[in-house]
Amino acid sequence: MSEANLIEVRDLAVEFISGDQVNRVVDGISFDIRKGETLALVGESGSGKSVTAHSILRLLPYPLARHPSGSVRYGDQDLLQLGEKPMQRIRGNRIAMIFQEPMTSLNPLHSIEKQINEILLLHKGLTGKQATARTLELLELVGIPEPHKRLKALPHELSGGQRQRVMIAMALANEPELLIADEPTTALDVTVQLKILDLLKELQSRLGMALLLISHDLNLVRRIAHRVCVMQRGKIVEQADCATLFSAPKHPYTQMLINAEPSGAPAENPVGAPLLEVEDLRVWFPIKKGFLRRTVDHVKAVDGINFSLPQGQTLGIVGESGSGKSTLGLAILRLISSQGGIRFNGQHLEGLNQQEVRPLRREMQVVFQDPFGSLSPRMCVADIVGEGLRIHRIGTAEEQEAAIIAALQEVGLDPQTRHRYPHEFSGGQRQRIAIARALVLKPALILLDEPTSALDRTVQRQVVELLRSLQLKYNLTYLFISHDLAVVKALSHQLMVIKQGQVVEQGDARAIFHAPQHAYTRQLLEAAFLEVEAVG
Repeated sequence: MSEANLIEVRDLAVEFISGDQVNRVVDGISFDIRKGETLALVGESGSGKSVTAHSILRLLPYPLARHPSGSVRYGDQDLLQLGEKPMQRIRGNRIAMIFQEPMTSLNPLHSIEKQINEILLLHKGLTGKQATARTLELLELVGIPEPHKRLKALPHELSGGQRQRVMIAMALANEPELLIADEPTTALDVTVQLKILDLLKELQSRLGMALLLISHDLNLVRRIAHRVCVMQRGKIVEQADCATLFSAPKHPYTQMLINAEPSGAPAENPVGAPLLEVEDLRVWFPIKKGFLRRTVDHVKAVDGINFSLPQGQTLGIVGESGSGKSTLGLAILRLISSQGGIRFNGQHLEGLNQQEVRPLRREMQVVFQDPFGSLSPRMCVADIVGEGLRIHRIGTAEEQEAAIIAALQEVGLDPQTRHRYPHEFSGGQRQRIAIARALVLKPALILLDEPTSALDRTVQRQVVELLRSLQLKYNLTYLFISHDLAVVKALSHQLMVIKQGQVVEQGDARAIFHAPQHAYTRQLLEAAFLEVEAVG
């Protein structure tokens, strides 16, 4: 083993076994991780990136997974052949891992202090004041504000970015030689992504550790990686230093990934009359205190928002988590109570009760962020897509079946699959099912709440092109909520930038992306690696 290499992976293969079926998901790959460097594994979902990373720490679901060949050398040891007790001494100690979704990785019943202390006890034998002091030191290291106030906090009491920082603190507790980061910024805002990225770079420099980054975000990889391995269908199809790979990619698949950034202009429909008008919209949540639970203040989630959206246009709504984007969308659809004026297709909605709003719901549909969470696992695709038709009593059974088939064809899905269930589809296909469910009712307005955030770049591009073609064909109006500014730029005619419930900038999307006026907008664009004009 070379002295420069920390990890040497040779001819690694992984097979998943299901009954009599054997599926090879990693197929004879080899690569090195050098001391102190950042190596990125990139590729689409299902390419084998995470399985490869999990193999290093032997975290696969054995015995349903097996390694038919290969080795993972760490020093003079082959980790694939190591006994379980020696392997436990390496996991979380010499090699640590940050998982993609911190909310599912952290124990919801234990405080942050208890979870970090557990690692310190297991590997360092620290208890009591020593463990607490080290925990505070780690929380401060990863940039948690006022860490002494966060010790007793439960995971749900922290923001997404703070939870990810806690995961990083846990991973760094024993100063590992290798940190494996599996999609560490996927669900985070662009500004939080940038902070986490800068934090990882700073910690790597300070501690001298190596970093294995698994990601489908090539902008992130370009910024942090020294070398890149591109995976497709379980094989490494190209590996090179970062600058060479991005400037002169050789493999067609690598070229496709680099060119997969959502691009192009929004659909050019004739500008119609205003379909949706919002005036001084407010959503204030009361803060109650005392024995009598009196209201002492309000959280102003949405505070005095105004806009007019013509039919056939897209309004992109951007801002960080907690800015009020999703709350605004839910208020417009009358799914939460609000104050102020909402006029849809000339009809005032603010005075209507839920029963009076219900007939209008077929005209106002929604596509949520996580299609797997918003699609019932107990219903087949035909039932999911046709549910709205049954609720609104549209057509006969035969006409409903024809409408379901047509909607699935519209979104590029084979109607023959309509009797299958959501878990049998990929993430991109599930999002197409969610779009078909909204489309089948022939709505005028669709609220798209982070519809592409959990998807690979190549799938994002396909969904963006689908949304554009549907808008052009049916003159649809979109409210598009997202923190992914590249996707927003490709779809939006108008742009609204929200911070702490208030609009800081709004207007023509092209003009704002070209020359933003507000410092907060510039901060969002720069964090998303989108070029902006210099002021002055």
